Amino acid sequence: MSSANPPPASPPVRRLPLAGVLRGGRPSEIWFKPALSVVASIAPPNLTLLALGRLDLAMYTMAGALCALYAHNRPYAARAVTLVWVVLGMLGGLAVALVAASLTGSAVVLVTVGALLAAAQKVLCDATRVGPPGNVVLTFVSSASLFAPQTLAQVPGHLALAAVTGAWAWLVCMAPALVRPHGPERRATAGALKAAAAYADAFATGEDHARARAAGYAAVQAAWQSLLSTGAPSRTRRALERLVVRAEVALAAPAESDAGRLRAWARALRGTGPVPQAGLPRAAADELLGVDAARSLWTRLGPLTPLAVRTALGCALAGYASLALGIGRPYWALVTAASLYQANIALTWSRAVQRVVGNVVGVLVFAAVAPLAHLDQAVLVLCCLAFSFGAEVLISRNYWLGSVCVTPMALLITEFAGFQEPGELMTERVVDTVVGALVGFVAAVAVTNRRAGDRVERALTTADRAREHAARLLAEPDPGAAALESARRGLAVALVDLRATADAAAGEWWQRALPQERVVLAEQSGHRTLAATARRQGLLPDRGTGTETEDARP
Repeated sequence: MSSANPPPASPPVRRLPLAGVLRGGRPSEIWFKPALSVVASIAPPNLTLLALGRLDLAMYTMAGALCALYAHNRPYAARAVTLVWVVLGMLGGLAVALVAASLTGSAVVLVTVGALLAAAQKVLCDATRVGPPGNVVLTFVSSASLFAPQTLAQVPGHLALAAVTGAWAWLVCMAPALVRPHGPERRATAGALKAAAAYADAFATGEDHARARAAGYAAVQAAWQSLLSTGAPSRTRRALERLVVRAEVALAAPAESDAGRLRAWARALRGTGPVPQAGLPRAAADELLGVDAARSLWTRLGPLTPLAVRTALGCALAGYASLALGIGRPYWALVTAASLYQANIALTWSRAVQRVVGNVVGVLVFAAVAPLAHLDQAVLVLCCLAFSFGAEVLISRNYWLGSVCVTPMALLITEFAGFQEPGELMTERVVDTVVGALVGFVAAVAVTNRRAGDRVERALTTADRAREHAARLLAEPDPGAAALESARRGLAVALVDLRATADAAAGEWWQRALPQERVVLAEQSGHRTLAATARRQGLLPDRGTGTETEDARP
């Protein structure tokens, strides 16, 4: 008979966070890559249009050039494929928008098309895990194009401009492979090592080590996914795999790990020097299977249904509200709503606050820059390039800081076809931002995600089964190196998924109480089993001798 407390009679309402929403964090380690790439992708086509006196076509060259913001954390083999799909996705959304703009002048119909496009872009970006900036850039381009004067005869030429600049963006993003072909995998592996070292330190001091452990396993899984997407195995990849195994082992048994050694390995991965050789038992070295946690696209689409409905409804209502207020650019409200939707209500609320604050400050920045930008179209182009660089410098610190640069850049882009009255632009931008944030958040609250609790239950079941499978193998006299390694990796993935699912569900409103105690117990027992499995594999120091039973040969 269960001793657990019965669930409350009514679903709990969780408080929305305020503390820390605007606090800046540490910048991304590769912030300079998207920042430099987007400038290198935008500058040549826009300066060419400026020289030809056709800056009014910059909207279409910008569409392709902005694809340079994507996939900088992926190995080059995977990046090449991902960027092709990003460019095709950008062209697809742009094509739908331009054709719709050519066929109808009804603002209501255009807003509806924009909302449906935004929902499709959001779901596909999340399901394919394309990474930042996600759907927001795609939605910005397609929504703005809906309200650009257009005829069917012009559509092929405009799409061609976007395709050419998209190809140029692909080349820009792939160019670093000539200098540092294994750079992304090395960074991902270094990130796993540093996260494992941080957990070892936190475990020793008792300072929030559960959170550090979750971050460590997430970094390890990201490293495996990076390595598994590099194509055919190579000597460098095998050496990196051994280092990721070392990070996994440190997470399984932090008390017996050397944080300094892990950090030294991470430092050695900088630059293009040789990859440190971390010895492993011969059996484990032969069975580096990685973590293939990929699921079918259809399986990943299912849980995103509430998010798709929120996006479609929120964007449509935001656009309609903007039209009702007589604003001439309802796509600003639509894009604001589209930018809000995150994994749960709490994160959506945080993004809404960040978006409003960033846009309002950005409008003030535009007010200061507009007189300078209006001196000449060349200055206008240079200002846009500066803001595109600044946005990528700041956005990884906090979304609102990036918006401070994105907002004036978006306002300046509207002036490529001709200078406009700054006061009117600023007023419309602020009103549309507030309307989009309010209406978009209300839509998120209205569309509940009651299945979040069910997903926690399923994640618990998966983690329990993975732990039981590993425990059964441990009880066998000779479980086999491959089977034991596969069980350890499967359990690690299940625990990462359990923590991510529980965190996402904890930020939702109006749902039954979550089994937090069961989640904690499952994590504790799972990590004990991981440590026992690693010890059985000979990946941990022997308790009697303090030495590792390993073959240290490279």
